[in-house]
Parts: sequence; C-alpha cells; structure tokens
Amino acid sequence: MTMLMTDILQNYAVQQPEGIATLYDGKRLTYQEFFKCAETFAAYLQEQGFKKDDVIALYTLNSDLFLIAYIGVQLAGFVAMPINTKLAAPEVEFIFNHSEAKGLIYDERLSEILAGIPYSFSHAVGFKEMEKIIETYTGQLRSVKLVNGDTAVVMYTSGTTGKPKGVMLTHQNIVSTAEIWSSSMNMTKEDRMFICTPLFHCAGLHVFAMPMFYQGGTVIIEEAFSPANTLKQLATTEATIFFGVPSMYTIILNTPSFMEHTFKRLRLLCYGAAPMPYELVKQMKEAFPNVKVQNLYGQTENSPAATSLLDKDALTKIGSVGKPLTQTEVRVVDSFGESVPSGEVGEICVRGPQVMKGYLRNEEETARTIRDGWLLSGDLGRFDEDGYLYIVDRKKDMIIRGGENIYPIEIEEVLYQLPEILEAAVVGLPHEVYGEVPKAFVVLKEGKALGEESIVAYCRKQLAKYKVPYEIEFLAELPRNASGKVLKHTLRPKVSTH
Repeated sequence: MTMLMTDILQNYAVQQPEGIATLYDGKRLTYQEFFKCAETFAAYLQEQGFKKDDVIALYTLNSDLFLIAYIGVQLAGFVAMPINTKLAAPEVEFIFNHSEAKGLIYDERLSEILAGIPYSFSHAVGFKEMEKIIETYTGQLRSVKLVNGDTAVVMYTSGTTGKPKGVMLTHQNIVSTAEIWSSSMNMTKEDRMFICTPLFHCAGLHVFAMPMFYQGGTVIIEEAFSPANTLKQLATTEATIFFGVPSMYTIILNTPSFMEHTFKRLRLLCYGAAPMPYELVKQMKEAFPNVKVQNLYGQTENSPAATSLLDKDALTKIGSVGKPLTQTEVRVVDSFGESVPSGEVGEICVRGPQVMKGYLRNEEETARTIRDGWLLSGDLGRFDEDGYLYIVDRKKDMIIRGGENIYPIEIEEVLYQLPEILEAAVVGLPHEVYGEVPKAFVVLKEGKALGEESIVAYCRKQLAKYKVPYEIEFLAELPRNASGKVLKHTLRPKVSTH
C-alpha cells in the first residue's frame, strides 16, 4: 500500500524533526512541531462526535493553520473540504448543503459572510479557538485505518450547469500528484516553496504545498498576493520556487520596487491557469536570467496534474502546455472517443493515479466525465508532431480571469433572476492584466428599463467579485441558430481588447 501524505509527514517529524515545514508571518514550524499540531487537532476533532468520512469544511484565508487543519482533518479520519473564500454567500450555502458538511473550521475575519448563511454545523471551530486547542488539548489521537481509495478531500469546482460539483480526491490521488509534481519540478528538501495563491485552490494545495511536504522541504505561506510585499518576501525568505498566474507576473514586472531586490536562491518560476503570451515569457526570462520557467496544466478533477512545458521549450513551443507528466497518459479524441492524428483538434483526456474518484453525490456527471478510467477534460486541444499539447479552446466556454475559472452560465443564471431581463449571454473579454474578464450581453423585456449600474450591483450580491461582469452591452436580441441556441461566437467579435 502506498504511504499517504499523513504517513509521510509523520515520518519527517521523526527523521528530520528540526527541518522547517512551514514559514508564515515570521513564524516557523518544524516538521516535529507541525505534525504535533495536526495530531493534537485531529484528536480534538475525534472527540466532537464526527463519524469516519464526515465532511469538514475549511473556510479560511492562507495561513499555517490552514495546512494544520487540512492534515489534521485527514489524520482524524474525516474529509477536508476547502472552500473558495471569494465566493458569495449563496454560492457557499449551496456547497454546505450539497456536501452535507458536518463540521466547519473558519477564519474569524470571514465571520460576517458565514453569519448570513442559514446552515447548522454539528461543530464549528474558529482559528482563535483552534490555536488554543493546539496549545492546551491533552486528548490522544485514536488510530484510524485509512486506505488509498478513501476520500481525503472534496473540492468544489464550477460546473457547466452553473452549480458547483464536488470533486472527490482520494489519499492515493493526493500522494500520487505530490510525487508527480515534485519529480517534474526536481524538488528536494532544500527547496523553499513560496505560495501566495489561495491554498483553497487545488494548485496551491496539491501542486505546490503537498509536493513540497512530500520531499520534506519548506512551504512559505503568504496570505495573498501583494506586488511590493510579495517581492520583498520572495527575496528575504530566500524562496527557491514561486508560482503565479500570468497576470501576477505582469504586475510583478511592472512594480517599481522590483529592481530593488535580489533573489539569491530562486531557481524556478511556475505559471499556469491561463495562457502566457510569448512577450511575457520573454520578459520573465530577461528579468530573471538565472531562473528557469515552467508551465503547468491540469484541473481539479485530475488533482491537478496532466502536462508540463519545461524551461528548454518555453520560447520555442509557445502556447503549448507541454508533454504528459510521469505516470500520466494524455489523449486527444473525437466525439466517438477515438484518438485523432497530430494536428487535429479533439477533446483532451487524461488517465493516471491522480484522476478523481468522482463527483460527490453526482453519479450521472461522474459517468459522463470518467470513461474506462479516462477523464474527459472538457478542453479542446491538439498534439503537434513532436508530441507537445496545445489547448485550442474550452469546450464549455469557460472564462479564466487571472487564474480563476468562470463559467458563463453561472453569471447568466444570476442575470435571469432580474425580472427586467429577457435574455442574457456572457462571453470572455480579452484583458491585458487578467487575461479574460466576463462581458454580458443583455436583452431587456419590452417596456422595461434597467441600467448597467443596477445589474452590476445585483451581481455583486449574488456572485464572487471576480465573476461580476466587467462590461454590459444591451442588445435588441441575441443571435441564435435555427434550433434557438445562442451563437456566442458571433458575440465575440464585438469584444475588444482592453
């Protein structure tokens, strides 16, 4: 049986007790200290009446306590469920209800949003109380038999129906992904991984934090990306690896204080979640001449791990997401599931030990997404003659704004809640910083009046900030084909680059 992440951390607590596991806000935790904190918190959780496989929500900002809670929940035999803190209250409420979450671990700074959600947990713990528990609780952890196929974490990802789907990842998925990415990035225990992207996202958690723990290195946690402070911390903490979405690199390279810092140990800059323009890759390599760059591709359903474009190909295979990772097979198939020749476009499919168990309480969607062990990604792509993969389009019209996935139908459903709106369609608007932002095309009912400001104000109450339409255009009617389907491709030419 494969060693689980909980076993690996326990081993490091014994083998390298003084090795630094996490660094957050000036506070260092050794592997021995980190595991002891997780173990104590796990013992406390076991005493609260939860049953094996109960879902415990993590509604927190980035911190060392997030990772302690994440590991602690799993050690106790329960299922961790990190939640996107950028979601609006109705979106969070849906996730609580659908997952039937029994417990909640939360950051008190988010209490205001939680207060407006009518959902009852059997037990909830704020970070301040959690810190006291870790310091004073004396109960002992009861041994729990965890196996590879047990669900370790549920991560909700937006669905094409507009309702999020709970991706169930197993202990095997997590440790396999940690092994795959730590190998791809040549991580060692000497590395210091700097994370300022959200830990509630699969990338921050499973592409960077867990692989770093897998190798016994240090996870440097920053609460959020802040250009001047991130640059300062990146230099002073002597980080060796950094991850950012393309918009973050654009901002960093244009931050005045950039030239004030030297990054002595920095060896790798990773990017993903959105396409990286050739000029930006070139600027990165010029600004960091001794640092390699690496593009990463995957999705929550594959933990996420599918392909990677290494530094040697960064400027020659521009636009490519690289080649399949170790232990991973990738195919491009037609509508019948048959592989298509190089150069032809089809749906990208992934198979490997990192592919999810399925969607929580959604057998129909699971069966539609996983076929014969292959995960149908929903992305359209092609292989070139050298075996490099290129993403051509997103099958489901997904918009990626600064690394955040937005499905247009989520916004459209909110727009349709306004009684004055007859029709609505949302497409991606190119943006020089965020890559894409949502633009809404709206048709009002006859005789009705509604201004752009009113629509935006309503969306702000119902949606995460990054999903609120950047622009709204009023039309007399939406373009449709003979069967009545909206022709979004005819709306896109109306979209201008910002």
